[in-house]
Amino acid sequence: MKKNRIGMITMLLLLAFALVGCGSAKKETGSVYYLNFKPEVADVWEEIASTYTEETGVEVKVITAASGTYEQVLQSEIAKRDAPTLFQINGPIGYESWSEFCLDLKDTDLYNHLLDKSLAVETEDGVFGIPYVVEGYGIIYNESIMNKYFALPDKAVSISSTDEITSYDLLKAVVEDMTLHKEQLGIEGAFASTSLASGEDWRWQTHLMNMPIYYEFADKDVSDLDEIDFTYADNFKNIFDLYVNNSTTEPSQLGSKTVNDSMEEFALGKAAMVQNGNWAWSQISAVSGNVVSEDDVKFLPIYIGVDGEESQGICIGTENYFSVNSWASEEDQKATIDFVEWLFTSDIGKDYVTNKLGFISPFDTFDDDEQPTDPLAQQVIEAMADESRQSVAWNFTAFPGQLFKDQFGADLLAYVKGEMTWSDVVSDVKTQWKEQK
Repeated sequence: MKKNRIGMITMLLLLAFALVGCGSAKKETGSVYYLNFKPEVADVWEEIASTYTEETGVEVKVITAASGTYEQVLQSEIAKRDAPTLFQINGPIGYESWSEFCLDLKDTDLYNHLLDKSLAVETEDGVFGIPYVVEGYGIIYNESIMNKYFALPDKAVSISSTDEITSYDLLKAVVEDMTLHKEQLGIEGAFASTSLASGEDWRWQTHLMNMPIYYEFADKDVSDLDEIDFTYADNFKNIFDLYVNNSTTEPSQLGSKTVNDSMEEFALGKAAMVQNGNWAWSQISAVSGNVVSEDDVKFLPIYIGVDGEESQGICIGTENYFSVNSWASEEDQKATIDFVEWLFTSDIGKDYVTNKLGFISPFDTFDDDEQPTDPLAQQVIEAMADESRQSVAWNFTAFPGQLFKDQFGADLLAYVKGEMTWSDVVSDVKTQWKEQK
C-alpha cells in the first residue's frame, strides 16, 4: 500500500511538472485571440488562424461579432480573463472609448511599414491604432443593365452613359425613369433593398450619413464637432428617399431586409444599383446564380445635390484600426504583434490579405501587383490616383458612437414607416450628437 501511495505521489508530481512545463511553454510563446469586426470574411480569418498555427505552433483563436454588435461584444469579451489580444477601434472616437486597453505600437515593424503614418491613431503618448485596410464605397451599378436603359428609345434623359451622371439631379432623373421602365429592363427596382433591419442599417446611419457630415465639416474647415447643424439634412433625405422609393422592396417591408438580401438582389440582376463598398464583390460573386460579370460592376459617386459635386469622387478611407490589448501578458502581446506582422509581410499572409480578404493594403510591403485584382478594389485604387476628382473622406470615424448610429437607424426606419416626420429625425440627430459627444 505504501509503495502504491509513493507511486501515486510520484505520478502526481510528474504530472504537476508536466503541467508546469506546458504552462511555461505556452507562456513563452503566447497566444492570439482576435475579435473580428467583419462577418463577411469570418471564414477567411479562421483559415488564416489555422494556417498560422500550423506554420508556427502558436494558437490563434478568432471570434466574429455579428453585424452591428461589435462594441457590445468587445465590451463583454474585454472584461474576461481570456480577453481578446487583438481587436478593432474605429479611429480617434473609438480610441477614446478603449484607450485603457490599447498598447503603444509605435516601435512595431507594422507601424514602420505604414505608407501614410498620419492615418494611424496617434497621441503624444504613442501610436494606439494602426489602419490595416483602405476601402472605398459609393453606388455600385451593373453596367449591362445601365446600358440597356440608355439604349431605350423613349428614355427621359439626353445622356447616353452612366459616366455622364455627375450630379444628384441627373441621378434622380435616370433612377426614376428606370423605375418607370423596370419591366422593359427586367428588374424589380432601380436600387436593391434599403436594408433597415436592426444591425443591418449601417450603410445609411454611417456610410450615407458621412456625406452631409463631410460637407458640413468642409464648410466649417474642421475635422470634428461637438454639435452639428446637420446643414445638409435635406440632401440626405433626397438621396435616401431616392433609394427607398425606387427599390425592389416596398418601404413598409424594409424593416425586415438585410444587407445580404440587398446584395443578392443585385447579384441576381433584380436591381441595377446598390450602395456598398469594394468589399461587396466577394459577396456578389459568391451568390449562387450571380449574373453580374467582373466587367460590368462599376462605382458611381454618391451625389446628394451639393454645389461642385460634379468633381466629387467615391468615398475613400478606413475605419479599421488594429489595436493590441495592453492588459494582455507580454507573451500574448508579442505573439499578437508577430501574427499581424506575419499577415502583412510574409508571402503566405499577403496572399490571404489580397486574394481572400480582398484588402487594399496601406503598407509598403505590398508591390503594385500584390494588391487585389477584383473589379471594385481596382476602381478604388484608380480613384486614389485620379487627380480630377476629390475623394470623400471617411468622417464617420468622428461620429459620437454606436448608440448614436443605432438611434439614427431606428429613426430612419420610423420615418420610412410614416411614424416619424423628417423634421423630427433631424432634431433627434442634432440632439443625440450633442448629448453623446
